Amino acid sequence: MTKRAWALLAATMVSLIYGLSFTIAKDVMPIYVKPFGFILIRVFGATILFWLIFFISSLERQRTSEAKDKIQRQDFPRIIAAAFFGVALNMLTFFKGLSFTSPISAAVIMVTTPIIVLILSAIIMKEKMIKRKIFGILLGLFGTSFLILYGKSIGNATNASLGNFLVFINAVSYAFYLIIVKKLMDKYNAFTFVKWIYTFGLLMVIPFGFNEFQEIQWQTLPSIILWEIVFVVVFTTFFTYLFNLVSMRELKPTTVAVFIYLQPLFATVFAIALGKDELTLVKIVSAVLIFVGVFMVTQKRSLSHSNQ
Repeated sequence: MTKRAWALLAATMVSLIYGLSFTIAKDVMPIYVKPFGFILIRVFGATILFWLIFFISSLERQRTSEAKDKIQRQDFPRIIAAAFFGVALNMLTFFKGLSFTSPISAAVIMVTTPIIVLILSAIIMKEKMIKRKIFGILLGLFGTSFLILYGKSIGNATNASLGNFLVFINAVSYAFYLIIVKKLMDKYNAFTFVKWIYTFGLLMVIPFGFNEFQEIQWQTLPSIILWEIVFVVVFTTFFTYLFNLVSMRELKPTTVAVFIYLQPLFATVFAIALGKDELTLVKIVSAVLIFVGVFMVTQKRSLSHSNQ
């Protein structure tokens, strides 16, 4: 396979993993593990994995004289901000929201991330806005509002409106993260700063998740739930980051951005196949509005790709 083919495969795998994760994480929460306790497990496990891969990769870079491992002191405030928006606020609101709402609704709302990035870029980076993109933003946000207000679900979606709102806050938080982390990506090797982002993020989520983590009855957890927790830590957090690196090295940002549209598709197919959710008219209409809005916004410019 060519490098481009591997990159396309990696981008597809990211969307597939995220799509599966909506239902898998929903299986675990809130019956077996409460949302904040689950986040503490996820961030702690990922932090260990990122430090391990950093040490392995740094040895290779030292051998080839490509070391870019030292973070300059003035960049730590940016790293801390990235940890807050990309790990703490992002993950806490997503898992808490997912515990209240359904996998399909959460996946659809996540598609608004490119729209939010454009809004923040216009405000923070003074990027020019054209009428087509403004209309796309309004259309996408209308679809999101419609889903938040009226997107009811089957099963244990105990408070769909609040859950959808929290997932939307997660999308806003991740959009902030993408803007903040951009300069770090240009300046350092990815593993040099991502380990610090997760380390600071871990310190931020400990106060929220420690009590819920202590409440976990590990000895009574079914084996399938344990494997689902491992899946979220290893695949949803760690491997998706690695796959994103592979795809971003070979593909244009506009190409990578398209793959965000696959997440609701995979999430919907998986959730319906397992009887965990249902496709309603409200979800279909909301998805169409959001997809059209995102298409209008990203038609000629890539904004980002999603992460939970």
